[in-house]
Amino acid sequence: MSAAAPAPLPPAALLRALFEAAVDAARPERALAAHLPPRPAGRTVVIGAGKASAEMAAAFEALWPGPLEGLVVTRTGHAAPTRRIEVVEAAHPVPDAAGEAAARRLLDLVAGCGPDDLIVALVSGGGSALLALPPPGSSLAELQALYRALLESGAGIAAMNTVRKHVSLILGGRLAAAAPATPMLSLVISDVPGDDPALIGSGPTVPDPSTRQAALAVLARRGIDPGPALRAWLESPAADNPGPGHPAFANKSARVVAAAQRSLEAAAALARRHGYATLVLGDAIEGEAREAAKVHAGIVRAIRRHGAPLPAPCIVLSGGETTVTIRGRGGRGGRNGEFALALAAALEGLPGVHALAADTDGIDGMAENAGALVGPDTLQRAAAAGLSAADHLDRNDSHGFFAALGDLLVTGPTRTNVNDFRAILIDPA
Repeated sequence: MSAAAPAPLPPAALLRALFEAAVDAARPERALAAHLPPRPAGRTVVIGAGKASAEMAAAFEALWPGPLEGLVVTRTGHAAPTRRIEVVEAAHPVPDAAGEAAARRLLDLVAGCGPDDLIVALVSGGGSALLALPPPGSSLAELQALYRALLESGAGIAAMNTVRKHVSLILGGRLAAAAPATPMLSLVISDVPGDDPALIGSGPTVPDPSTRQAALAVLARRGIDPGPALRAWLESPAADNPGPGHPAFANKSARVVAAAQRSLEAAAALARRHGYATLVLGDAIEGEAREAAKVHAGIVRAIRRHGAPLPAPCIVLSGGETTVTIRGRGGRGGRNGEFALALAAALEGLPGVHALAADTDGIDGMAENAGALVGPDTLQRAAAAGLSAADHLDRNDSHGFFAALGDLLVTGPTRTNVNDFRAILIDPA
């Protein structure tokens, strides 16, 4: 006997429910249970970094059958209550002194482990900023300036992390290499297209296949000057990270326990229960947020005009990590807000189309919102309020636009992170 269909929801409420389903699928308590390692003869030491690391630590504590200890660092506001694992908060996406101090403590903690111990590393997106540890001769201020320049350049996550892992003394496998004799299992929640552990949080516990020469090439392509100290470091062999085949990784492994595709599948299942056909465009959409929005708008128009690639009523889903090249000054908003604003502009009030774009960690960029909602009346209401979508896009001010309309999606930190989530609901005209 099939389950009864859920009660109908208004479009905006259904989109919110889809987002919640996507987030729930990536909750650490769901993700970790199937990946617990055997208990070691010695100590179990938990380390971690990322926006989800505190919630992962709390979940691991609840699941682990024996004694443990440890330290994880998470973004300010993303802490979770733990009893045995210490949680430190630090700044993101631009690093601060709290993250630098935590990075040094993590290196000391793993260096004190022996061959009978087990290190469990809880890694999620955000670790690149939370574990910024300046190399010799440089400073935190120089790293902060470099991180800001990368964030404003429009570089993709792989390019940014290629640089960031080569200017930190703990990223790019260096944290694992500090405990060469100790077995280590990394449990990873992926926020990057392709789910490569070497890119997630800049891979502090896995071999680094990239090179310092590649990092210099990224900076050259983006026209970013890292400053004399960091440039000298990147030009030195000392910046080479431990790569595949390094003996420190012989007793270490990594498992991706949650990723965007699983969250998209959970959202799609809920949409189908509500009577909507679904089209999942993929979990690895990259590129400029406003350009991705134009492509999504084109698919919506094809569905409306031709009933292809599927007829309405339907819901189009996608994930991944887009980027924003900062063109204006004084604006606020992250890549999901920018996507939503560009989508509204491209759809031009197309009837029966509603959308949500949000970051699954609950924070879009550096603002308080996870993302924003779009409806067929968005541009009409904006015009009545004296707002121009084009002007706000020029200033990269999606936050100001949607805040004025009351269409920001504010969830608070979700304490997980599988990156962007986008859902477009298309009802028949």
